[in-house]
Amino acid sequence: MQYRPLGTTDLRVSEICLGTMTWGQQNTEAEAHAQLDLAVERGINFIDAAEMYPVPPRAETQGLTEQYIGSWLARREDRDRLVVATKVAGPSTNMDWLRGGPQLNARHIREAVDASLQRLQTDYIDLYQIHWPARPANYFGRLGYEPDGDTTVAIDTIEENLNTLARLVEEGRIRHIGISNETPWGAMQYLRLAERDGFPRIASIQNPYNLLNRSFEVGLAEFAHRERTGLLAYSPLGFGVLSGKYANDARPEGARLTEFPQFARYTKEHAVSATEAYVALARERGLSPAQLALAFVTSRPFVTANIIGATTTAQLEENIGSADVRLDDEALEAIEAIHARHPNPAP
Repeated sequence: MQYRPLGTTDLRVSEICLGTMTWGQQNTEAEAHAQLDLAVERGINFIDAAEMYPVPPRAETQGLTEQYIGSWLARREDRDRLVVATKVAGPSTNMDWLRGGPQLNARHIREAVDASLQRLQTDYIDLYQIHWPARPANYFGRLGYEPDGDTTVAIDTIEENLNTLARLVEEGRIRHIGISNETPWGAMQYLRLAERDGFPRIASIQNPYNLLNRSFEVGLAEFAHRERTGLLAYSPLGFGVLSGKYANDARPEGARLTEFPQFARYTKEHAVSATEAYVALARERGLSPAQLALAFVTSRPFVTANIIGATTTAQLEENIGSADVRLDDEALEAIEAIHARHPNPAP
């Protein structure tokens, strides 16, 4: 396992980060603890969660993911060696059970931090992230641009977020801050305001990135690399599609898309065709499809960490094993050839 700087901070995080969004829905507390034990044993020191997890978000399960991490942390003595990340939810009309409908303002952020700290059973959060922007923007698969709202209001919201997070850093409740599901414009506003007003600098950006969705490379990749605000890549397997387990319309028992068919982002016709090509390439190279897909993401120069998730320890073993896979020039050229034929079929 290799370790990389988290932005310009003094933290170094494992190139593989353990994602947790299934815990409390598809995984029990005991299974979550087993995954955490295995991940740490294999050299992972980076754990990513969110206040709204597990997914899909429901009032009955909200917060269980952090709670499971907290009960695991409580029995360990190496908290200072671990980098724990979580997120505050952005505005949503579908989660009125969370603070009456989550908002990005000082009160909501502080309440969210308090609740996460309690569930995580820790005194501080290493990386605290804005889960998605307050303004309508290109995230969660949205394409195109439609002007909506006053630019001044959007900037004022980011400024209030930064000011609140800065106070929480001063109080020692969080150590560093990050953004998620952001655009180049939003990311640069965070940096501009931090430089202007002396706020903490964002350390990372967590956006989707995988062989079926390389849209991050357009605009944000250069930003992440040059500004040392690396990508924490989520959905590196496209909800498991790139593992090949859904080939020929298969729906394995207990698999995520079997349980939740509403998550159809990576199973549309063009994405299926591209997936077939990547799966075939992996098998030609003597790799599992999952390891090919994950190794590609981890190898990108703008990526700080690749956030993997699993519902079984066998899947987790395979996914962690991708850290030992190095794709040669021939494999990378073959990936680019497939990408040219199937560019971003599932943005």
